[in-house]
Amino acid sequence: TLFRSEVISSGNSGGMTGVRALLQGAATGWRSRAHHHAHWPQILCGLKDLWRDGAQAMARRGHTYGTESGGSARPIGRYPVPYKKDLPYDIVELMEEVETKGGFLPNVFKVMSHRPDEFRAFFSHYNAIMNKQSGNLSKSDRELIVVATSIHNRCPYCVIAHSALHRIYSKNAALSDQVIVNWELAELNKREKAMLSFALAITRAENITDEHFLKLEEHGFDREDAWDIAMISAFFAMSNRIAHFIDLRPNTEFYNLGRVPREKEESGAS
Repeated sequence: TLFRSEVISSGNSGGMTGVRALLQGAATGWRSRAHHHAHWPQILCGLKDLWRDGAQAMARRGHTYGTESGGSARPIGRYPVPYKKDLPYDIVELMEEVETKGGFLPNVFKVMSHRPDEFRAFFSHYNAIMNKQSGNLSKSDRELIVVATSIHNRCPYCVIAHSALHRIYSKNAALSDQVIVNWELAELNKREKAMLSFALAITRAENITDEHFLKLEEHGFDREDAWDIAMISAFFAMSNRIAHFIDLRPNTEFYNLGRVPREKEESGAS
């Protein structure tokens, strides 16, 4: 079954230089319907730069939804993606807005739409832990935690998607790859090593003691930061397992994001 949508025309690609505002624009439309989904104006704010490298190419050639993975005969997952007409309006609207403004729709949106209530709960929780404005964790810190957790759990989708986000936020094209291979040998600073050590203790379901918190405090993390690290690791341990049983496949667009220097935008483009 296919989730059908209109093909993105080349006319939509003119705003690709404004992809940084991907969710800022989305949030404006969602605020007017906040009584239906009060948390959703910010759901994608942490992803606003994700698409900038792949979006232009996708917009030029057009893209449709479906269970097939682009460039591969292998389906994106083992559950069918619903027809648009069978999905709630708020979910359809979000998915179309993300694809139109970003150039492609991450496959996790498609497969989670199989269960609309769980779709809403999943992205609401994602937003709460990944896009919060308080605390001492940067966006690149959060993505590095996801990468370390997901490689331990052997989740291809989350490793590939969130290593792309880390490359973009950190502007470091190599570090997430090093963490994927062996985080203990990666070029991490002492703060990052302490952070990942705690995250992986949560991932491995170790007995957490006061010593774990003391080690974090030595590197500037307080108890609230520890909560954030643990919650991200725990949430993505769950996400990894969902991706496993669904057999969720990553979008091909993720692979080069943050690796290939972005082409110079045309002068005058917004």
